[in-house]
Amino acid sequence: MFDNLIESVINTGVSMIKSYFPPDLSPEQKAKLEAGLQQYQLEMSKQMNDYSTAIIESQSKIIQAEANNGSWLAQNWRPITMLVFVVIIANNYIIYPYLSMFTDKATMLNIPDDMWSLLKIGLGGYVVGRSVEKSVKAYSEGKK
Repeated sequence: MFDNLIESVINTGVSMIKSYFPPDLSPEQKAKLEAGLQQYQLEMSKQMNDYSTAIIESQSKIIQAEANNGSWLAQNWRPITMLVFVVIIANNYIIYPYLSMFTDKATMLNIPDDMWSLLKIGLGGYVVGRSVEKSVKAYSEGKK
C-alpha cells in the first residue's frame, strides 16, 4: 500500500514536470528530458523497493528474535493475540448470528478499526516470519 502511494506521487510529479515543458522544445530536447525523468523515476522506484525490503527484513528479525527468546510468553504472544481476534470474529459472524435466533441475550463484540489494522499487521508479520523461517531452513539444508 505504501509503495503504491509513493509510486503514485512519483508518477504525478513526473506528469506535472512534463506539463511544464516549453511547447517550442525540439523533439531531441524533449526526448532527452523525458529520458532523464524516466531515469529519475526508475531510481526512485528502486529506492522504494530497497526501503520496503529493509522494512520486511527488520520485521522478520523482530519476529525471529521473539521466537528464539526462550520465554514462553515472548514466543507465543502473537499467536495468542491472533487467536483472541479469531474468537471475536467467530463470535460476531458465526456464534452470535446463530444464538440470536434462539435468545436475545447473545452478545456481539465491538471490533474497532484499530483491531482490524492490528490483525492485518499481525497476520502479515506471521506470514513474512514463516516465509523467512522456511527459506532459511531450505537454504541451510541446501548447503549441507
